[in-house]
Amino acid sequence: MELLNLLRPTVAVSWFLTFAAHALHRWPRHSARLRDDPAYAGPLVQEVRRFYPFAPFVGGRAVRDLSWAGHDIPAGTLVLLDIYGQNHDPALWPAPYRFDPERFVGREVDMFGLIPQGGGDVRTGHRCPGEDLTVTLLRRLVSCLVELDYRVPDQDLTIPLHRIPTRPRSGFVLTAT
Repeated sequence: MELLNLLRPTVAVSWFLTFAAHALHRWPRHSARLRDDPAYAGPLVQEVRRFYPFAPFVGGRAVRDLSWAGHDIPAGTLVLLDIYGQNHDPALWPAPYRFDPERFVGREVDMFGLIPQGGGDVRTGHRCPGEDLTVTLLRRLVSCLVELDYRVPDQDLTIPLHRIPTRPRSGFVLTAT
């Protein structure tokens, strides 16, 4: 289990770093802000995790009979957590389809609001135990990324939402300049 708790965040970091490079390429003003203010890496990383669809949903089976929002869910029923929908819900995120790291400046992350790696408390809920490691590594890596001298050659950077996990169609190719 401990090995899995190390491998999962490593995979998550590679995917989210690709999404961060995509965001910094698509909205370059954030690169300039990050160069001027290293603390901006935290909000930028959280917005990458909110905005980009690492996995659209996670599933599990109800371990007991329960009721949610007026619906009875018998034990054994497959239940899906709509991660993409939650992270783009306008009731939780104003202008949810706008990439806006400012929404995380001075804001604590709500364990039931932002759920890119599951929700709830890591000790008692369904949240990835490697999430803190993922966030820590990403903050450092995006700070390094903006210091690199590279260009992004022409490629297909569309992100298909039917692929699980998804990523830009071309990956994200950088070339040194």
